[in-house]
Amino acid sequence: MDPLPTDEFTDATFWQSVENAEQMVNMAYNQMYSADKMFNDEALSDNIFEGRSNTDQRSIRNGMPMPTLGRFASEWSDAYGGLKTVHVFLENVDRVPDATDAWKQRKIAEMRFIRALIYFRLVNFYGDVPFFTEDITLEESEQIARTPKATILAFIHAELSAISSMLPSRDELANADRGRITKGAAMAFQARAYLYESNWQKTVDYCDSLMNAQGTYGNYALFPSYSGLFEAANEYNEEVILDYAYVPSLKMWGKLYDAAPLSAGARLNAYAPLQSLVDNYLTLNGTSIGNTPSYNENNPYVNRDPRLTATVVHHGAQWVNFDGTTRTIYTRPGTGSSEQERMDVYTGTAANASPTGYYVRKYYDRTATEVFQSGLNIIMFRYADVLLMYAEAKQQLGQLDATVWNQTIRPIRQRAGFEAASALDFPVGLNSAAMTTLLRNERRSELALEGLRYFDIVRWKAGKTYLDGPVYGAKFANGNSDYIRLDTRRFDENRDYLWSLPQVETDLNKNLLPNNPGHAN
Repeated sequence: MDPLPTDEFTDATFWQSVENAEQMVNMAYNQMYSADKMFNDEALSDNIFEGRSNTDQRSIRNGMPMPTLGRFASEWSDAYGGLKTVHVFLENVDRVPDATDAWKQRKIAEMRFIRALIYFRLVNFYGDVPFFTEDITLEESEQIARTPKATILAFIHAELSAISSMLPSRDELANADRGRITKGAAMAFQARAYLYESNWQKTVDYCDSLMNAQGTYGNYALFPSYSGLFEAANEYNEEVILDYAYVPSLKMWGKLYDAAPLSAGARLNAYAPLQSLVDNYLTLNGTSIGNTPSYNENNPYVNRDPRLTATVVHHGAQWVNFDGTTRTIYTRPGTGSSEQERMDVYTGTAANASPTGYYVRKYYDRTATEVFQSGLNIIMFRYADVLLMYAEAKQQLGQLDATVWNQTIRPIRQRAGFEAASALDFPVGLNSAAMTTLLRNERRSELALEGLRYFDIVRWKAGKTYLDGPVYGAKFANGNSDYIRLDTRRFDENRDYLWSLPQVETDLNKNLLPNNPGHAN
């Protein structure tokens, strides 16, 4: 006889309680995303520079995407670890004796959403990947071949359609369940997936549902304050469709410890905004800095889109400390009247200060610990993105007119703080190419440092435009007369839209080969 242990769970005992099964669901939520993934995704884009060390993201951007890179392996293993959790739950949930049918249906829907999201992330990095919808053995995992990306995307859309009716709307969600997956999240995910496939009509359809069928999918709106959208006091506000939940003291993240100003208590700088991001923000009259005769390169941060200061800490910016006091941040060489004020100043040497002359403000949490450990949620889908997706898809269909503009870009800019008619009114007379550029720039300004920029560049097939050539920091070099010259990035159009398969995986499973184009087998 083999008696069951009484001091730990076994497969025979674990599935005997709803509480245990719920823990498995929570584990899958935990594996779905993270603040680390968001910031590391930003470092793949033209928004962020990692100057502290030669990280994997920096190697990729500098044209050295070796199959042995740790990021390639960790992204793969994280994803398939999450899929394992989902599949184990789906195969065992019917064993839970006290679970109601309603509870099971909802949790199954949540897990299927998470599975779809994990596969979506996988195919956007690697293209064709191993695909399965049940738990597989170790031996099977070392033999399975890759499934075409298009097949997996079709599965994702079918899954989201199937589970939508099984999920509550935002308005039906109890406060204790805030942060759980809803009908609205399924619709926003559908829109994003179709956007990435350049299926403009489907993108319009799903965005339209979130904009105009809110009785079914939940009431969403722009939160009145752009900066307030990312503050702990306003979590789960009306703009948030789905976020990745953290819990103060229990589950926290601390990326800003290496991204915020040093004078405000940060340790060093590992994630610094780039000059091209700063330049993307319009002037208050709605023109780009290159088209504004009054723009002064020596005083470049005045009369700019307020989202700039809400996102990036620049020279002369105000910073509110944890205790509520305010300090001025000095980053330009030759400024700062005390040793503490000069901590953030660009020195041109391998110091702890920012190599670009800029620091990160977005997602700064004043309720965090003194070492920036934060319980602030990370937003994954929000209503402003729905409006931007709708506007882009309409433009691609040749249907972006004043009515669509006033539904989408105008309210986004009004919320940001624009008042001039030249910034708010529909720009009559722009040709299609100019309107495409305008919408891409608007998307960058609104969603900067939220983990989406790299994927936008990839879906636009615009790697050469945004990810190739020298990158710059502020105009602090050579006596404040030149922009700081940083890396020279290299983007290979024939290689870099897809990642290399991890070498550790191809060593185990030769059926994964051949590798993606341009990458060594």
